[in-house]
Amino acid sequence: MKRLIDLIFAIIAIILFFPFGLIICLILRFTGEREMFYRQQRAGRNNEDFGLLKYVTMMKNSSDLPGGNITAQNDPRVLPFGKFLRKAKLNEVPQIWNILVGDMSVVGPRPLTRDNYELIPEEIRKQTQVLKPGLTGVGSLIFRDEEGFIHRSGMAPRDFYREQIGPFKGELELWYLKHRSTLLDLKIILLTAWVVLFPNSDLPQRWLPGLPTHPLFSPESTPAESAGGSASA
Repeated sequence: MKRLIDLIFAIIAIILFFPFGLIICLILRFTGEREMFYRQQRAGRNNEDFGLLKYVTMMKNSSDLPGGNITAQNDPRVLPFGKFLRKAKLNEVPQIWNILVGDMSVVGPRPLTRDNYELIPEEIRKQTQVLKPGLTGVGSLIFRDEEGFIHRSGMAPRDFYREQIGPFKGELELWYLKHRSTLLDLKIILLTAWVVLFPNSDLPQRWLPGLPTHPLFSPESTPAESAGGSASA
């Protein structure tokens, strides 16, 4: 059932988004790095890597520059048009192709780069690796301002990810694994659209009772002026 929903969603989304995607491709082709898409290896289902597709938003070889695979707020590696794509979450749209070919699902854990994935506690990774990565999910809802959380922590980005973000992301995905259903997936899809429009909303916490909480990653800890940042994952 989940795979059928994924296929229907992907086909409809590709058809509806095509005109806008073409405009984005043309802008990318004639600005910044003059490239439209890039593939990055991410950890997928059953701990197997796959090539995640995105619009180009950062400088070439940005993972080899200071900051690595963790994107900070106001990261100088992000291109001007890329800032808009990331804030609007449009940089994620090419992953519809990953859904169509079966690498991903509409809802599931966000696929992380291998080095970030290893920062999730091992016991949680063993349990959640049965899930297909998702275009959105509970982790995406809570960490919609991941760059802002990292910036406000005052810690080195990788240290903060290892000590705080990684373990809590693992808790969220473990919660999804235990409660997954078609109804829950529908709620997450609707909530994703909602928080894109209203980044500081606490609706995810109210619509998803029992969702794990963390004092550092709540709507109250996200100032309005920093809302809308996008996660590197």
